[in-house]
Parts: sequence; structure tokens; C-alpha cells
Amino acid sequence: MREQRRPASRSRRTFLRAAGSAGLVGLAGCVGSGFSRTGGRKGTAGDTDPVSILAAGSLQNALSNGLAAAVDVPVEVEAHGSATVARLVAEGKRDPDILSIADVALFDRPLSPAWHSVFASNAVVVAYNPDTEGGERLAEAGPENWYEALADGDVRLGRTDPDQDPLGYRTRFTLDLASRYYEDASNLTEKLLQRNQIYPETGLISRFESGSIDAAIAYRNMAVERDYEYIDLPDEIDLSNPEHEKDWYSTVSYSLPNGRTVRGGLVSYGATIRETSDAALDVFAAHTTGDYLDEHGFVLREGFPTYEGSVPKRVQRVIGGSETANSGAQSSLGDHSGRPSPSKSGPGS
Repeated sequence: MREQRRPASRSRRTFLRAAGSAGLVGLAGCVGSGFSRTGGRKGTAGDTDPVSILAAGSLQNALSNGLAAAVDVPVEVEAHGSATVARLVAEGKRDPDILSIADVALFDRPLSPAWHSVFASNAVVVAYNPDTEGGERLAEAGPENWYEALADGDVRLGRTDPDQDPLGYRTRFTLDLASRYYEDASNLTEKLLQRNQIYPETGLISRFESGSIDAAIAYRNMAVERDYEYIDLPDEIDLSNPEHEKDWYSTVSYSLPNGRTVRGGLVSYGATIRETSDAALDVFAAHTTGDYLDEHGFVLREGFPTYEGSVPKRVQRVIGGSETANSGAQSSLGDHSGRPSPSKSGPGS
């Protein structure tokens, strides 16, 4: 399946209680910690050490419940916001076999691996719990007036920290673009966002179950894999359409506490192998090409996965990539100065 899209507003199906016990444990925190580079090394006959994956929080459920069941070796997953993942590795606090993040720009800085794949995309949506009063208001507002329902102040909204993970700053990008895209919307970022709305990415949607929030600005896969209703936003603001990347998404930005500027762009997931054991190579191949990505609501496009940098020959033999490949994936870190801004009615107008 390619370029996966969903209806503007989905009907809620029965929440997946069968997967809840295993899935919600993973959502509340992380599985595994303090990775050392031992993944896939053979011990006694029939004994294989786990392949360790340090990953973006939005990948946690897919990796723990989708990928792990599709491979023949044990997989150990630890998940955080991607900026936290990058910092843990850059500071030497984690040393996983496989590294997988939700913004490939983090491979430019601070991680700087020799190569990486770009294997999936996603879309920003507004997920909601229809069993609460705030969720009912969003359901009534629908895809045309969702921002008005949020601005009324009667919907308890959740989001992630823009200083810790890409979903956090992409939330701001979506609201900034929505302020331009809709004729009757302005300053949505200032109107809607408050500090007490911030939750860890790995536990954001599970807050519906505890009743802490009515809605969340999240990735589509986070709503799909937990079977919650969501409002599918226009391509112009959901950061999923390559046609809008250069002239529209890139016109918004966010300044991180360290002084770096994050610029709007496509949601792009990337991964690299840090320990090229046979087991890690097999898991990496399944991770970046597996059908489980469709099943968990990620956006896949023709040509995925693509590769950046100098791919080792040993990796090429497993993934079939060229030794030096350039996917053309856009970095979202950079200087925002001098970029034109589209009119309020949308890109190209």
C-alpha cells in the first residue's frame, strides 16, 4: 500500500482490549534501557542476544507489537522523543544496535552517521476521545471547524514537548500553517497551546484512557494503532505531502533552547545500523520494509526506503541499496531567514 490516506473523520471502532495489556504497558514508558552494543551476537546453540533498537516514541507500539512478531530474533525496544534519543546517543548514554528516529534532520546534527535509510512518513492529526464532552465537541466541529472547538477552551488538549521531540515542534508547525490556511483563523499557536498540555510522546494517546485529556495533536499512526477517532487535516497543514514541502511547510520554524532553528518539512522517519551483526541486519531490513508499517498507520510512498550517505557493502547485500545513494530527503534544521511566506488562503495562492 502506498500513500496511505484516511477519511477526514473516522468512526470509532471497539478499542483493542486484547492488545491493551501489552500495548499500554509500552505506551506508558519504555522497554529496555542502557543498551550496550551486543545485539545479535550468538551464544550457545539456539541462543541469540536481543537486537536493541532505540527509537522515536511514535514507533514504540509498531516495533514492540508489529516488528518483534515478524522477526526470528528477540528485539529489545526503548523509545523516547527523537530529540532525546539523539541526545542519549550523542552523549554516550545509549549504544543501540539500531537507531530509528522521526526526523532525519537529527542525522545531520547531532548524530552524523555515515548513512541512513528514509523508510516512512506520517501525518499530523487531531485525535480525540468521543466518550468525553470535549471529544464530542470536536466530533461535532469536524474537519472544517476543529480549531474553533479547541479555541473555545472546553476541550482538554494534549501534546508533546517541542524541545524534546519532533512531534512537539510539528504541532506548532501545523498550528502556524493552519493560522494561514483558514481564512477565519489567526494566532492558533498562541491561542491553543499551554505548558500544562505537555505529555511524553510514548504516553500521549493513552491519556484518553485515564481521562486526563479529550484530544491530542498526534501522528496519525498513534491514533490508528490505538483505534481512536481522529480528524484528518488538509495536506497543506498535516506535513505529509511532498508537493507542499519547499514552498509552504518550510515557511514555519521553531527555535530550540540550544539556539538551533527547526524548519518545517515532511514527516520523515529514518534509521541506521550501529552494530552490523547478522541479526541486526535482518531486523533492520524487516524494520524498514515490513508490512507492519501499513498496519500501524504510517504513510508509505513509492520508493521507500531510500538511502542517504555511503551504505556499507554488507548492508547493501541485505537491503539491496546502492553504495552511495541520495534520496533527496530535506533536512528541517537550518536558517529560516529569507524564506517567503504564502498568503493566508494556502500555498500557491
